[in-house]
Amino acid sequence: MSYKGKFRPSNRKKYKGDALDIVYRSLWELKFMRYCDKNKNILYWSSEEIVIPYKSPVDNRSHRYFPDFYIKYRDKKGKILEKIIEVKPAKEVKEPKMQKVRTKKYVTEVMKYAVNHAKWEAAKDFCKDRRWEFQILTEKELGI
Repeated sequence: MSYKGKFRPSNRKKYKGDALDIVYRSLWELKFMRYCDKNKNILYWSSEEIVIPYKSPVDNRSHRYFPDFYIKYRDKKGKILEKIIEVKPAKEVKEPKMQKVRTKKYVTEVMKYAVNHAKWEAAKDFCKDRRWEFQILTEKELGI
């Protein structure tokens, strides 16, 4: 079963970008897209429309990071805020535990975490410069 597909928003005016080319890469992303589309407090949103440069610790080169979501929303007090959101499995948000035997799987997990961490730090700096927030959502926060 594929967890990838195209999302068709019912509130196209809320989407900033090409509303005919919104791609989800997981059921968690699809759930968040539905939330953004239907929530009256989300004024605008986009998916993978923002580009953030970062330096990979794996190859020491510059790369481009496309965070999962950007939202502009009204909080409970009525204040307008902006946020970049990354949707990830909880297991990928935690640094892998040190292992005595360095298996290929372990090395891959360590490198993936290191790259993600570099992306997230670049996103935090990007958001700080704009007075936005950066948040990582896992299946726990999404209620899955």
